[in-house]
Amino acid sequence: MLLLKLYVQFLKIGAFSFGGGYATLPLIQQYIVEQEGWITMTQFTDLITISQMTPGPIAINSATFVGAQVAGPAGSVVATLGAVTPQTLLMTVLGYFLFTKKRHFKLMDMLLRGIKPGIVGLIFIAALQMSKNAFFPEGGGLEPVALVTFVIGGILYYKKADLIRLIGLGAAIGIALKLLMSFVP
Repeated sequence: MLLLKLYVQFLKIGAFSFGGGYATLPLIQQYIVEQEGWITMTQFTDLITISQMTPGPIAINSATFVGAQVAGPAGSVVATLGAVTPQTLLMTVLGYFLFTKKRHFKLMDMLLRGIKPGIVGLIFIAALQMSKNAFFPEGGGLEPVALVTFVIGGILYYKKADLIRLIGLGAAIGIALKLLMSFVP
């Protein structure tokens, strides 16, 4: 029953994740964190971080992570299948008509034009909630390591630093600052 529930929840998330990987975040938060309680907000923030550091789409990585947390290896497979089923079916049908029949769908263009602003809003809300959790973990005080890492990362991103190096540098700075802070009373 749990595996079926995992599949259905990620099927819903996959079906309404218009706009790419980040568009899944508010849906995962609502269905997986808030509604089901399968992971905490802290685990959700960790999930996003891990999903960003590993190869592959964030939606698939997230489904795999949550599935493993909830029901082990079988949960990983079931949640991942749930997340990719809608896209697989939709792209198969669209691919057939767009590439085989050489058709253009004006309705699809209008639909996407209307959905995009809403997706940006959902991603913004998810980013605010993740920021709150990163800077004030578990409702506590300001996490100085997170703030310093964020500021340095922002400056380097603005200066067009290589994103892979930026992720590695952010991890190194975070570890170094955390170790340094452990020696301060």
